[in-house]
Amino acid sequence: MTKKVAFLLIALMLVFVACNPSTGEAPQPASEGVTAEPGLDANQPTGMGMGPGSGMMARHHAKIPDEYAGLENPMLASEDSLGRGAELYSTYCASCHGDGGMGDGPAGQVLDPLPAPVAHTSRMLGDDYLFWRISEGGTHEPFASAMPRWQDVLDDDARWDVINYVRALGSGQIMPGQRVGGAAFDAEAEAAKHDAMAAAGVQQGILTQEEADTFLAVHAEMDTLMAAGMEEQDGGMENMQTVMLARLVGDGRITQENADVFSNVHERLLAAGLME
Repeated sequence: MTKKVAFLLIALMLVFVACNPSTGEAPQPASEGVTAEPGLDANQPTGMGMGPGSGMMARHHAKIPDEYAGLENPMLASEDSLGRGAELYSTYCASCHGDGGMGDGPAGQVLDPLPAPVAHTSRMLGDDYLFWRISEGGTHEPFASAMPRWQDVLDDDARWDVINYVRALGSGQIMPGQRVGGAAFDAEAEAAKHDAMAAAGVQQGILTQEEADTFLAVHAEMDTLMAAGMEEQDGGMENMQTVMLARLVGDGRITQENADVFSNVHERLLAAGLME
C-alpha cells in the first residue's frame, strides 16, 4: 500500500469517527431547508463553522450550563502543559481543526458546519465556555456539529491542557507541528477577513461606510487587547465581547459611542450571516 493511499484511508476513518458517536451518522447539511441571505448561496460551504444556516447567531448567544458556568482553568500554561496539550491536540483534534487550529484539517472539510478555527475563537471565549464545548461536543443544539463528547475520552486535566494549547496557537506563542496539514493563525489574514466582511455589509446595505470604519477600528483595538492577554476569561463570546469593550472604554482607547456602534454592527452582521 502506498503512503498516499494509506493517508486517504486514515482521513476517511477520521471523518467516520467524527460523525455522531451515537448513530455513526453525519449531521444533515445546513443547506437543507435554509434560505440564503441576499447575495449569498445557501449551498456554499459555511466556512469556519459560521455563515448562513450554521446557527452562528444562536451559538454566539448560547448559555453555558450551570455545571460549567464560572469554571476557571486550574492548569497553568506551562511548558509541560503545552507539551501535553500539543500531543493530545495532534491525536484527537488536528484531523478536523488542522495543525494550526484554523479549521482546515483534512478530515473536517466534508463536514457541515466546517470545524471552527479554534486557535482564533478560543481567545474570545472563556475558560468555562471552552471546557463545556470540549466536554459535551457539538451534536446538540444550537451547535449541530460533528464534534464528539471528549469528556468520554479525555479527563479534566487533559481538556484543560488542550485549551492551553489552542490558545497558545492563537497567540503565536507556539508554532504548530506539521502532522496532518493546515495553516497557522495569521493576524493579517484575519484582519483582511474583517475588512471583507465589513465591505460586504456596506455593499448589501446592512451598514454604512462610517459604521464599517468604526467597527473595524474597534475590532483592531480588541485584537490588540487579546494579544496582550486578558485576565478575565469566562463566559461565551457575547460576555467576553462586553468585557473587552468595557475595558477599552475604561482605558480611553474607544468611546462608549464607538462600543455601542460596534455591538450594533456585530449583531447585524451576525443576523445577515456575514460574521466570521
